[in-house]
Amino acid sequence: MIKLTRLDGEQFVLNADLIRYVERRPDTFITLTSGDRLVVAESMDEVIERAVHYQQQKHFLPKPSPAVPTRALDSTPSTQTSTQ
Repeated sequence: MIKLTRLDGEQFVLNADLIRYVERRPDTFITLTSGDRLVVAESMDEVIERAVHYQQQKHFLPKPSPAVPTRALDSTPSTQTSTQ
């Protein structure tokens, strides 16, 4: 989800997965996969930057809590054997 601003100053949140394309003419128009169009105060580059950042964040895994030691998360016993 990305936070954007309508031309009247009202902020809203848009699911960036629904963006089909973004145009600058001179206002920024966002066309959604449904065919609906939105006009926003942000520049085309800003909308693109936010949408790309959103897509990148979707694929990140959450970091382990600092209260839980990393070793405690590894419940798999070691299978390495020593050969001499």
